[in-house]
Amino acid sequence: MPSRKGNRMKAFSWRNTRVRIARAFFLAIISLQLLPVMSYGQNLGSQPASGQAVQGQTAAQPEGAVLNLVNWVGNVIAPVGAALAVVMAVIAYSQGRGVARWAVTAIGLLVVSGLTRLIEFWIANGTAGVQ
Repeated sequence: MPSRKGNRMKAFSWRNTRVRIARAFFLAIISLQLLPVMSYGQNLGSQPASGQAVQGQTAAQPEGAVLNLVNWVGNVIAPVGAALAVVMAVIAYSQGRGVARWAVTAIGLLVVSGLTRLIEFWIANGTAGVQ
């Protein structure tokens, strides 16, 4: 007959709950402190954003903000991610592990970057119509 002392199952742990609540409050406090700084840094005010897809829109308006986000992902994040994937492929190769997943990731990120630049080019040069 198994002992009853070892069969008890903890249904609820106050210690884990307190830690989670403390982390959530800490994250909320930090987020509330940084939110004004982040929102001020993202607002161009009445100054127009260069190379806009929608004429007359600024980055303070939704169309300009989405365009800036797409440009940032395509022109900054994807190439940096591709470079990091190449570095990881070299490290994996030097340790004798497979490199295919890192190589495919790097190529995919460069494709994303290239497609966003291609769409940018079409938008910039497609305003005159097909010639």
